[in-house]
Amino acid sequence: MIQSHAFLFRDLGNSLKFFSFCYNETMKEIAIIGSTASGKSALAVEIAQKVHANILSLDSLSIYKGADIVSAKPTIEEQGGIRHFGLDILEIDAHFSAGKFIDLYHEARDQSRRESKHLIITGGSGFYLKMLLEGLSQRVEVSQEVRNEIAVILHDLESAYEKILRIDSDYAQKISPHDRYRVGKWYEIYLSQGVSATDYFQMNRPQPKALPIEIFEIQTDRKELRKKIEKRTQQMISLGLVEEIFHLEKQYGRAPHPMKAIGIVETLGYLDGQYSLEKTAELITTHTAQLAKRQEIFNHTQFSHTHKDIIYNLKNKLLNYF
Repeated sequence: MIQSHAFLFRDLGNSLKFFSFCYNETMKEIAIIGSTASGKSALAVEIAQKVHANILSLDSLSIYKGADIVSAKPTIEEQGGIRHFGLDILEIDAHFSAGKFIDLYHEARDQSRRESKHLIITGGSGFYLKMLLEGLSQRVEVSQEVRNEIAVILHDLESAYEKILRIDSDYAQKISPHDRYRVGKWYEIYLSQGVSATDYFQMNRPQPKALPIEIFEIQTDRKELRKKIEKRTQQMISLGLVEEIFHLEKQYGRAPHPMKAIGIVETLGYLDGQYSLEKTAELITTHTAQLAKRQEIFNHTQFSHTHKDIIYNLKNKLLNYF
């Protein structure tokens, strides 16, 4: 009898959550951003448990299978029973892009709607969030014939740039005359589409892939964040970081792009005998702190309307929002 009552109360609780969700009209989508090691993942799980939400990982390394320790990927226990999208999707040697992230977003959003849940997007790869909110420019298909023509044009980079300056001065002024990559990209559009890059982008403006999303940003004192990064680095090593990178290299080699990530490169240096384990930890900490600073600058310059606060206050703002 007691057991049946437990099931009854559990079902009643789920029903109340569902009706509460319906009463609030629609699912809500928010993003929690901040520097690496600022506590985003744990905060997202805590909020998700309280407001009935799924989580979409906004992390360019956690999407890879086997990169568990180096990416600080939340363990099953740390996920707290919350459904996470964007974890363990690809092999290390598979390509990941903003387009792939947008596909994952649509999957997470559609599934959350079916489950009558909200969606929390969180992670350190702000670029993907920016692309989600602003959209991607339409990709230009380039034939091999055009590629061959561009290769010839780029033999005289100075003349190639001068032509851009004459035809598309707006584009030319945004790039360096010595930027072979962007000069080549201009010619891809010009030779394939018959218009300048500026005209092409005006005619093919990116379309947002998501409705406006409320963004909550964790603010952390830089010295305090450095201590957290140092502590996390030591935990990663004690959990088996060296062994994880050894096996990843053995399986995939060093060519795949993820093998150049912070934490992997330094550990490979240790395996090569370049550094002591102590020096490896020091380098990972320093490079991660530098990454955190870049993330902070990116978030500040790219997301103008965010709710910023220390994590304790931000938690209350999040709960009030839902």
